[in-house]
Parts: sequence; structure tokens; C-alpha cells
Amino acid sequence: MNKGLLYGLGAYAIWGLLPLYWRALDTVPPLEILAHRIVWALLITISLVALRRGGWAWLWAALRKPLTILAFVLSSLLLSANWWIYIWGVNNGHVVETSLGYFINPLVNVLLGVIFLRERLRPGQALAVLVAVCGVLYLTVQLGTPPWIALSLAFSFAFYALLRKTASLGSLDGLTLETMLMALPALGYLLFLESQGRGAFPHAGLTTNLLLIGSGVITAAPLLLFAAGARRATLTSMGFLQYIAPSVQFALGLTVFGEPLSLQRLIGFILVWSALVIYTLEGTIQGTRAARARAA
Repeated sequence: MNKGLLYGLGAYAIWGLLPLYWRALDTVPPLEILAHRIVWALLITISLVALRRGGWAWLWAALRKPLTILAFVLSSLLLSANWWIYIWGVNNGHVVETSLGYFINPLVNVLLGVIFLRERLRPGQALAVLVAVCGVLYLTVQLGTPPWIALSLAFSFAFYALLRKTASLGSLDGLTLETMLMALPALGYLLFLESQGRGAFPHAGLTTNLLLIGSGVITAAPLLLFAAGARRATLTSMGFLQYIAPSVQFALGLTVFGEPLSLQRLIGFILVWSALVIYTLEGTIQGTRAARARAA
């Protein structure tokens, strides 16, 4: 296995195991966990940028472009919403549904690419999206309500990816700017909690304090591993790896956290999984054909 796949595997494994980390902080309110995640991630990213060649030239260039700043304000709002929904879902007993959101996400990415980037939807992709929509509709009818947590996670991250796809900054620079934009309100919220005597840090005990500090590392590390893997591995390989995280989350929800899985929910999941199989096979076939065409 080459380094790119190892980096990618590491990134998705960490994302898959995140429910264990957030559940260990379930005594802290989700919004407070989010604020700590932002502040400590900012310290990590600033340190990494400071140690890197080139320094802060990218930031001064970005600040001179109002449209770039606006794009990253929007992406930071989407990312913080995604993080909060995920933490809330995990710590309120919805790990299985959060995994559904990340199973759906690749298909939402395809849909947004068609709508906003005018990408052409191939027949296999269209079938995959249609089957996934059927799965979501089935869950909505059977459960009496749409899977809001899953849909919110899938669409918030898909719109975030769309903005980042069109942005001019790399992974580390972009995350640094996003955490900078989110840090002021996050820090203000933490200071407000402290002034009210309701802040967890640094009063909650050594383990909780260390976990809150470590939320910055657990945020930055998989993103950097993913960026390193994407540069070294093929898109097809990374495409297969992306299902590791929600699969691990799904397994954790059923086994470690003991969440129920009714027959109705299972059928909905099977429809979504079938859509992913169609999507993955179609992408693999198209990639093979393109490689043969280039070779010819």
C-alpha cells in the first residue's frame, strides 16, 4: 500500500472514530464543544502555517480579495454548522443517523455539481441519485419525518465542499482562514460562559480539559492526512476510502452505543447503500475507460 492510501486511510479512520471522542465529552454542551474545537484548531493551524515555508503571504493576498473573504465567511458558517450538528447528533443518541448523512454526501455532491457547476450527469450517476432519493423518501414515509440530521450533515458539507472547490486556497490555508473567521465569536462565547460560571474549561477535570484541548488536534490531523493522501493517491482510491468513516460510525452506533435499527430504517439504508454501489461502480468503469483512452 502506497503512502497516499495510508494517509487517506488514516484520515477516514479518525473521522470514523470521532463519535467515541465526542461521546467522551457528553457532559459538555455541544455548542461549547464546538467553540473549543474552533479555538484549539486555530492554534494548531496557526502553528503549522508559522512553521511552513512561505509564511503568511497567502493571507495578505486573500485579504485584498473581498470575494475570497466572502466565500470563506460562508464556508466557515457551513463548516461550523456541520460540526455542531454532528456533535449534537452523536451526543444525543443519533450516531446511526449521522452515518447516513455521510453515506448520502457523495451523491449530494454530484447533484450540486450538476446544479451549480453545470456538470453533466451520466446515466449511472442519475440512477444512483434516484435510488438514494427513494431511500430518503422511504425513511420519511416510514418514520413520519425526514432524517433531518442526516440531510443537514449531507447538504451542509456538500455546499461547503462546493465553496472550497471554487476557492483559491489550499487545505491548510483554507482551514486556517476559516478558523480565524470562526474564532472570535467562539472565543467570545467561551468567555461569556466563564463570566456566568457555566464554562467547562478549566473546571471540569483533567480528562475533560485534555479532551477539549485535543479537539483541535482531532480536527486538524485528519484534514491534513486527507490532503496529503489526495496528492499521492488516485481519485478512484480515495473515492473508495470515503465510505470507511460512515461505515465505522454505523458500526459504532449499533454495537458500542446500542442504538436500535428497525426494519424500516434498515431498508432505507439498503437503498442508500445500493445507490452508493451503483455510483462507485459507474465511477470505476468511467475511470477505467478514460485511462484506456489516454493510453491509446
